[in-house]
Amino acid sequence: MIYLKLFLTFLKIGAFTFGGGYAMLPLMQEAVLANEWMSEEAMLNFIAVAESTPGPVAINMATYIGIETGGVFGACCATLGVVLPSFVIILIVAGFYEKYKNSFIVKGCMKGLRPVVVGLIASAVISLGLGVFFPSGITLQAFDYSFFCSITIFALVVFLAFKKVSPILLILISAGLGIATGYAEKLII
Repeated sequence: MIYLKLFLTFLKIGAFTFGGGYAMLPLMQEAVLANEWMSEEAMLNFIAVAESTPGPVAINMATYIGIETGGVFGACCATLGVVLPSFVIILIVAGFYEKYKNSFIVKGCMKGLRPVVVGLIASAVISLGLGVFFPSGITLQAFDYSFFCSITIFALVVFLAFKKVSPILLILISAGLGIATGYAEKLII
């Protein structure tokens, strides 16, 4: 039963989310929390891991959630579910796009989808940001050492990203700074 539920849940996410993995994150988060497949903190931690490992974030997330809830076969079901809609849609679109790309309906559809994708990505950024910077909610106690370290790392990475530093180097810098601040926090406390 869990295998079918994983497949259908991720099939729905894959079929009704446009814009790639980041746009899927809010739907994944909602589905995972509603089904109690993992805690919100565990999901936030794995999003960070999925971001720093090779491959699309949506596939990494589906595979991980599947393996956590249903083992290897669960991972296969969730991954197939999230990938199958895109695969089928791209096959269909590729066959017709060249012929109809100048159609006002197709152009209108593409214009309508762009803001939705940006909105879904913004929703994921806000949701993840609140979970990362304010894991216990926005209170005075949230503005502690960890908060200021996280904000500093975030600001540094954004600055370096605008300076066109390699994303691989940014991931390594972030991991190194995260480890260093974790050790420093243990020494302070």
